[in-house]
Amino acid sequence: MTDVAEPTTSAAEVVKSGNGRPAPRKKPVRPARIGLHLFLIVLGVLWLVPLVVSLYVSFRPFSETQAKGFLSMPDSFNLDNYDSALDQGDFIDKYWNTALILVPSLILTLFLASMIAFVASRYSWRFNVFFLVLFTAGNLLPPQIMVAPLFQAFRRIPLPDFMSNSGNLNGSNWAIILLHVGFQMGFCTFVLSNYMKLLPKELNEAAVVDGASLWTVYSKVVMPLTRPALAALATLEFAWIYNDFFWAVIFEQRGDDRPITSALANLGGQFVTDTNVVAAASIFVIIPVMIVYFALQKHFIAGLTLGSTKG
Repeated sequence: MTDVAEPTTSAAEVVKSGNGRPAPRKKPVRPARIGLHLFLIVLGVLWLVPLVVSLYVSFRPFSETQAKGFLSMPDSFNLDNYDSALDQGDFIDKYWNTALILVPSLILTLFLASMIAFVASRYSWRFNVFFLVLFTAGNLLPPQIMVAPLFQAFRRIPLPDFMSNSGNLNGSNWAIILLHVGFQMGFCTFVLSNYMKLLPKELNEAAVVDGASLWTVYSKVVMPLTRPALAALATLEFAWIYNDFFWAVIFEQRGDDRPITSALANLGGQFVTDTNVVAAASIFVIIPVMIVYFALQKHFIAGLTLGSTKG
């Protein structure tokens, strides 16, 4: 009869595990995982190419890039393009015009969408699915086909002179704010409703038993738990509304009142465009978006990945 040797564990493995158990062995790296990481790295580098090229060109003289090309070796670097962009683009006023449109649009969109999502996801009633489908279907409607009827409708809605430079809704920031709220609220409602469905409904029942009103349940119970989703949506909506050029050109009649995206269009010449100055102006334009993204990056990633392991 032969003796069967029992597996032994070295003292180093036991000490390394820290709990008296053998340390778990590392799984071998699969080729598919290596390929996935290489693909993501290449995709990330390609995504950054326009930004890096714009930053590189913005420090070079226009005559140099015209003679040698954008990706040629530089002879000199300077900040002349940024000075020209500040002088020609009027960025201080454009930043202010953008804030007057962006801040109300963002607040109203998230506030109204969160209220609709709260009712549709936390309470069962006859038309909740219908309204969710309706808001989601609104995202499939191309905004370009709505320009003519909206322009005619807004032209017939009067506004006081201190709210509009044309006497009606056209030519005012309120027209652009209403458009952003209307077109962005469907997507935000869809995302927030799916997020709120992950929260236990027992939270509502416990709050009601304690005497909380409907507004208290919404503002004190559900909304604090929805912070990651709100941060993710705030980041996306900030970028989308901030980068809007279409609605601003159509419904804001005076160039001085248009947002910052119009400043890039103003830098284009009739026959020759100084692309280096436009590149410098583009860096000025993307700075607020980058600040918001890095400030909300942690919540943004948490909002996108929540629920990925459910089901």
